[in-house]
Amino acid sequence: MAAQDPGASQEVYLVPLTDTGAPDVPGGHEYLYLPAPTDPPYIIRFEIEGTSSICREGSLWVNIPESGKQFQRDQFREFKLHPDFNGILRFDVPIHLAGAFAFYTTFTPLPNFSTSDVPTPQPTKTPTYYIDVEPKLTLGQTILPLNSLSIFSVVSKFMGTYPDDWERHLKGIGQRNYNMVHFTPLTERGDSNSPYSIYDQLSFDHICFPNGKEDVARMITKMEKEHGLLGLTDVVWNHTANNSKWLEEHPEAGYNIETAPWLESALELDSALLKFGNELASYGLPTTLTSMDDLNMLIAGVKQHVIKPLNLWQYYVVDVKQDTQRTIEAWSRARIAIPDQGFNQGIGGLDGVKDWTLRQKATFLLGNGFVGANEMGPRFGRSIDACVGAALLTVLHGRFEPGTSDKDAAIRSMTDILNELNAPFYKDYNSDVEVIQTQLVDRTKYVRLDDHGPKLGAIGPKSALIESYFTRLPLNATTRKHNPKSLALVNNGWIWAANALKDHAGSDSRAYFRREVIVWSDCVKLRYGKTPKDNPFLWQFMTDYTRLMAKHFAGFRIDNCHSTPLVVAEYLLDQARQVRPNLAVFAELFTGSEEMDYLFVKRLGISALIREAMQAWSTGEISRLVHMHGGRPIGSFEVDEISRSESPHSAITNGINGNRAARAERAHHVKQSPVHALFMDCTHDNEVPAQKRDARDTLPNGALVSMCACATGSVMGYDEIYPRLLNIVHENRLYTSKSSEGNVEIGGGIGIGGIKKLLNKLHVQMGQDGYDETFVHHEGEYITVHRVHQQSRKGYFLVAHTAFPGYGSGHGALTPVHLSGTRARLLGSWSLWVDASDSTTEEVCAEKYLLKGLPSDVSDFKEVQIQTKGDETIISVPAHFAPGTIALFETSMPNAEHSQGLDSFVTSGAKEAFADLDLVDLNFFLYRSEPEEHDFLGGSDGVYNIPNHGTLVYAGLQGWWSVLKNVIRENNLGHPICNHLREGQWALDWIVSRLERIAKIASRPSLNKSAQWLKKRFDAVRKLPSFLLPRYFALVIRTAYYASRDRAMELMSDNIKHGQDFLQSLALVSVQMTGYMKSASLYPFKSVPSLAAGLPHFTHSWARCWGRDIFISLRGLYLATGRYEIALDHIKAFASVLKHGMIPNLLSDGKLPRYNSRDSIWFFLQNIQDYSNMVPNGLEILKEKVSRRFLPYDDTFFEYDDPRAYSTKSTIEEIIQEALQRHATGLSFREANAGPALDVQMKPEGFQLDVRVDWDTGLIFGGNQFNCGTWMDKMGESERAGSKGIPGTPRDGAAIEITGLAYSTLKWVSQLYRDGKYKLSGVKKSDGRTISFEDWALKIQQNFERCYYIPSDRNDDPQYDVNSAIVHRRGIYKDLYKSGKEYEDYQLRANFPIAMTVAPQLFTPSKALHALEMADNIIRGPIGMATLDPSDLNYRPYYINSEDSDSLATSKGRNYHQGPEWVWPTGYFLRALLKFDLMRRNTKEERTEAFQQITRRLHECKKAIKESPWAGLPELTQKNGEFCGDSSPTQAWSAGCLIDLFYDAQQLTVEA
Repeated sequence: MAAQDPGASQEVYLVPLTDTGAPDVPGGHEYLYLPAPTDPPYIIRFEIEGTSSICREGSLWVNIPESGKQFQRDQFREFKLHPDFNGILRFDVPIHLAGAFAFYTTFTPLPNFSTSDVPTPQPTKTPTYYIDVEPKLTLGQTILPLNSLSIFSVVSKFMGTYPDDWERHLKGIGQRNYNMVHFTPLTERGDSNSPYSIYDQLSFDHICFPNGKEDVARMITKMEKEHGLLGLTDVVWNHTANNSKWLEEHPEAGYNIETAPWLESALELDSALLKFGNELASYGLPTTLTSMDDLNMLIAGVKQHVIKPLNLWQYYVVDVKQDTQRTIEAWSRARIAIPDQGFNQGIGGLDGVKDWTLRQKATFLLGNGFVGANEMGPRFGRSIDACVGAALLTVLHGRFEPGTSDKDAAIRSMTDILNELNAPFYKDYNSDVEVIQTQLVDRTKYVRLDDHGPKLGAIGPKSALIESYFTRLPLNATTRKHNPKSLALVNNGWIWAANALKDHAGSDSRAYFRREVIVWSDCVKLRYGKTPKDNPFLWQFMTDYTRLMAKHFAGFRIDNCHSTPLVVAEYLLDQARQVRPNLAVFAELFTGSEEMDYLFVKRLGISALIREAMQAWSTGEISRLVHMHGGRPIGSFEVDEISRSESPHSAITNGINGNRAARAERAHHVKQSPVHALFMDCTHDNEVPAQKRDARDTLPNGALVSMCACATGSVMGYDEIYPRLLNIVHENRLYTSKSSEGNVEIGGGIGIGGIKKLLNKLHVQMGQDGYDETFVHHEGEYITVHRVHQQSRKGYFLVAHTAFPGYGSGHGALTPVHLSGTRARLLGSWSLWVDASDSTTEEVCAEKYLLKGLPSDVSDFKEVQIQTKGDETIISVPAHFAPGTIALFETSMPNAEHSQGLDSFVTSGAKEAFADLDLVDLNFFLYRSEPEEHDFLGGSDGVYNIPNHGTLVYAGLQGWWSVLKNVIRENNLGHPICNHLREGQWALDWIVSRLERIAKIASRPSLNKSAQWLKKRFDAVRKLPSFLLPRYFALVIRTAYYASRDRAMELMSDNIKHGQDFLQSLALVSVQMTGYMKSASLYPFKSVPSLAAGLPHFTHSWARCWGRDIFISLRGLYLATGRYEIALDHIKAFASVLKHGMIPNLLSDGKLPRYNSRDSIWFFLQNIQDYSNMVPNGLEILKEKVSRRFLPYDDTFFEYDDPRAYSTKSTIEEIIQEALQRHATGLSFREANAGPALDVQMKPEGFQLDVRVDWDTGLIFGGNQFNCGTWMDKMGESERAGSKGIPGTPRDGAAIEITGLAYSTLKWVSQLYRDGKYKLSGVKKSDGRTISFEDWALKIQQNFERCYYIPSDRNDDPQYDVNSAIVHRRGIYKDLYKSGKEYEDYQLRANFPIAMTVAPQLFTPSKALHALEMADNIIRGPIGMATLDPSDLNYRPYYINSEDSDSLATSKGRNYHQGPEWVWPTGYFLRALLKFDLMRRNTKEERTEAFQQITRRLHECKKAIKESPWAGLPELTQKNGEFCGDSSPTQAWSAGCLIDLFYDAQQLTVEA
């Protein structure tokens, strides 16, 4: 193995698995192809979400062997999947061997969520997925990647005498810098003399190799050591020579009538056709065909004298007479068999069967006990089950009673039924006979009449009418031991557009009978079966053959791979790789389907499929092929990245990998891989340029292939310009080559061997060094190819003038080529002349003993011009740069040279440069929407606009990265951002200057340091050619983006730092939403960072800080992420503006706070409780003092600059007490500054706020029908619809979430008082009497379900405060209690889970879980929770704020909370579901299921944040998760509430 620097980064290939266990890679083939093994080994890292569905009693199974172990395909290692809701499971598997490996997972599927018992799903297994690892080929100490192979094919029987002739040719091949020789089979050939018709697989050709294996081993050793050549051989697994001696001992190795009785009809037809062909004259038919009339006469004779007398229809049908007799006998003896499903009689019972049509009766017999339906057996091999037939007769005619039953009627009845049953079989027969006749016409026409066919001449014993489908073994002492039926063996062949997975000699195929096979009469098809047990001799014999080939040869070419059963090829390749682990495998594969190609490639570990340039019919097509095999486009994006961890991930546990020393990692994202190619300029079995094109095209065609970034190849005779394709069966002349006669020098001469020497040298170099970027340009009959190294930017440039027929000596000049930022040096330019005249061709072909090329000459072409202008090189070729001419250049890019290496420099140092950034710095660095930029920087400064793309969503790096991540993944060099970067460097300047300006304005020196890092990297790439700017810009941005993201994670709590990507993405919303603004702060006199409700709609001025939004978001965005200080800042800021016992919904810096939300105070108090529980020494918050914007317990409003403002101080404890006390005594006030200046939509009545406690229940009531004091706060705005001032959802009364939040606070302060950590025990009511917090909470608890629960059973209604007549749904909790419109109380909405989450004590667990199940089924959407039951008459799920219609329900978006699906309630719903589901779970497995149910419901949220350019979750969606254009694309509480879920899950896991 290639040694690596022990201090180098650990190479890691990431294979994330989806919830279904499939590899999560782009593309549809799930084909994973990895590089050759290294030393030390690189790692495949499987990544699975911690509570993915496959983790339920799950295991990952991998058959990649451990170090020192041999690969066994059926031996899989088990890696247990231990669920972890907050994390990612990671499994590291080192790669020690090349080959085709597999993995799958087993698990017990997650049942649907239900509160009732559900069936336990049975354990299941995912499909098997494959990972192919490239073999590591070496020549001496030199590693040869597959892309560096230059392969040369030879037909062994043309090589001459061993060793002298062979040595001359091999030396000449090596001198031309080929590095691998492909030998057609070197084993003994059969009677036909075809190399692919092998007589004895275990013996090498004794004529070539008198000493057999010793000679071959000696030759291979010499090839490698003296000529720099590896050996590659064909393996032929699907057939053997028709005269192979071992067939006489083992006819069971083939398909015969004993092993494959369904072929009897095909054999009978084949024999009859052979006999008929020898007797044509006796029938008065022509033996020599001269026209289609002759052929038609012949086919008519076949029909009359072959098909008709054979009565082949008997192979298709049941014997009506015999089966009728058998059935009548069974009926008369009462031997009946009724099928398990009876007669499926349905209406009418058995009497209805009597009314069946003949077709129904026949169908019944076909479906019950019918024999031979799917295969062709012997004549009348199809039959019915007589006892089932007797059962049918019993229904139709009654039980048989001797003397009374009408036997003749029964016989007539069964005869009619069987004739009806046979009808479709006769139809099949007639159809097949038509196919037989068509196939005979087409094949005979080709071989006897067509100009492009062989024109075989007269039909007779020496030239049979047909190519026989069967080899008939000779009768001798050996064969007489066998059943005579076993001595006729099916020959192999191929079928146009056939299914590669189907055995066309198998029982389910009639291809041999229908004469559809284009047969090779010299090759017997081998019958393996499915396992070695099916044919022990054959499997062992072919295993020995395969292992022998693997012992001597570095690679296999699988002949007719598409005809080889996959299980056989897998088994034999496994055997070969045991002998030679780094076996290169190439395949001739013609499946006609890309999907089928992938199937063969991934299961067999095929290194490359053979593709051929000579298949191209035009310059445009050869250009397309070169582009396909040329590698990635020049300037492609770098897709790998340096891992963001200096040590192994903490989640790599599970006890499977042991302990690894901490090393930096280079993480490669495994991508969908195309099928790799072995691209041949010409193969040994296809026509040469002199036949298909112009002979001069030999040079440009070969040069174009050599420039491709894949394995390439050629064939003996191509460089020599042989005039025609060699017939490998009948040809017996021997090779000659100028290259075999002496030293081969680079340059012109006879043939193109001297040019190939240079081309091969460059191809090998480029493959070894990783020149994997290519630009192909097609212009007329010219093709230019530029192939470069992605990092050094060194390369080679080819100009090729193709020579397709019809263009003569020239067809237009090439437009001068401009190579920007590039220097070029001419390596050489050559032109090929060939004498391909008919007379010369005939003369060369008439050579009796030797194979020779056409007269040719390669001469230097000296008129190519190279001109340098500035940093640009211009290459020009003159008009007489004739077809068959090439020019080759070496290129370099001076400005890409850097002392550290440019790629290394631009990706280094970011961690250190960003080490001083805090999370507020990162808000500037990563985010900032358009309104934020305008606000902070002033003037017209906003977010960057990319022409033809649009404005980025952020000015910071996330804005760029949201575009670039997809561009990089898709390598979309045509994207507008790439075009923009190629046109100019404005983006580079803008990014740096923006950061420098912000650093100055905001006094953030740490941003200057980051800006300087960016500036230095951008400066390093500015001088590059413009076509490279997209790549290097993306490298810089990605490096900076991930370094800054990593810095954010460093500054957050451990659960975030080590959490899964989804959780980290949610946590980054905390950074996204928190920053400085000029128009918004938490205080009127100082600028501090504040939390935006959402972007870009809620970013600045009064619209930024919403009390309700902040305190729904704060627990997740700040406390769960470890941002305790800024959490405290927000709590204290809102505490400072307490008034009326409430906090404002709109803060407005504290200048003009608006107190119109009844619920905000309760979310605020809940956050103080959360702070005390989650923050170390969190209870110290109670002692924190705040300066009061208004006077305590005083409703007087005054301006923020009034002397009374901020003149007094209160502790947070006092703030809590004041809020509770004010609610206990009741609130009644009119909003300050009420009127149109405050709210232009609200009616006068809406400005009045009243809140009171019902001391009978402890519930807090408030609001009226003209205001909307909870989060569902949409005020009607449409004068046209008459909704102005009429809330869409007033939610007056006692809202269930307020009740739950109040109870939570009361229980908390009650406990604090008991613990001596809170001064007061309770509050005074309006009547002056005191009530303790404990008693108030108890009142709520005692009355809660009576007031809110709607029982499942109507009979239980008297136990609850329920108006049965209004109830719409049962088994749920009311949304409101005693609101202004009674029906609104009973609506199913997503608010009750809030109460469940903060106050689970109020709920009976079973009732709560049932209600959650209802919500799960009814109002849970893909991302958000529907704000109203879809069955409600008010349900309107599409929010369009701009709508101005007559609809009271929807005009001006009044349905904001009447059906659209809001995302933040999803967090509360899932928290409640997890909490209550766990209450019923007892075992570890059951608890895991609860977490997995939650994971399943997060799928679309994860997808949404991953795909969103805003890198957040939206405020809301329309019905079923549809996009809502009026929603904020990223909202603080949407992310925060899901972070809450993960925090809860962690705590619940710890508790378990």
